[in-house]
Amino acid sequence: MSVRIRLKRFGTQKRPYYRIVVMDSRTPRDGRPIEEIGFYHPLEMEERQVNVRVDRIKEWISKGAQPSSTVRMLLKRKSISSKEEQA
Repeated sequence: MSVRIRLKRFGTQKRPYYRIVVMDSRTPRDGRPIEEIGFYHPLEMEERQVNVRVDRIKEWISKGAQPSSTVRMLLKRKSISSKEEQA
């Protein structure tokens, strides 16, 4: 089972918000997550857009979870590096 850290979309049309979740890579985008570890509100002010549980993200990355490209960008914005960048 390959595990990904990716976004799960919520909100209404043209007013999206996302939860940052850990999911099996084969599940649909809005399927059942293994764990919810943060959120991303793209319409909020810059400092309130991203909220993550850093300890849980680091633990999942150490277990081999791969962040999606969008989540990797959000983590970089919060100064959290993924395993690929540390190597």
